[in-house]
Amino acid sequence: MKRLLIVEDQADIRKLIRMTLEFEDYDLHEAVNGVEGLRKAIEIAPDLILLDVMMPGELDGLAVCALVRADPALRQTKVVLLSARSQLQDFEAGTKAGADAYLAKPFSPLQLIESIERLLPRG
Repeated sequence: MKRLLIVEDQADIRKLIRMTLEFEDYDLHEAVNGVEGLRKAIEIAPDLILLDVMMPGELDGLAVCALVRADPALRQTKVVLLSARSQLQDFEAGTKAGADAYLAKPFSPLQLIESIERLLPRG
């Protein structure tokens, strides 16, 4: 079973993501900010992190993504950034931080599932 970590400060968005994915074969974990997200990522070594870009606190999603990429134990973890920002420079910042995919909010449940399945093929 693939392990996914949802890092999102807005409870309603976390709930929507969880509801979208709970019928799939995933072991779901959640974090409410970047610091907790990084701690949980180190603790559980997820296969994929769904990571909000704009979060309050000392670590935003771009910083968490860069730290995940810098950690040899997490280097294989796939990262999907989630953001309301959808300008070219936002996508470029996500790529520079090491994200594997970038979903602009609002995204559909189908877009979310397709992004995950592309990065974590079944088999």
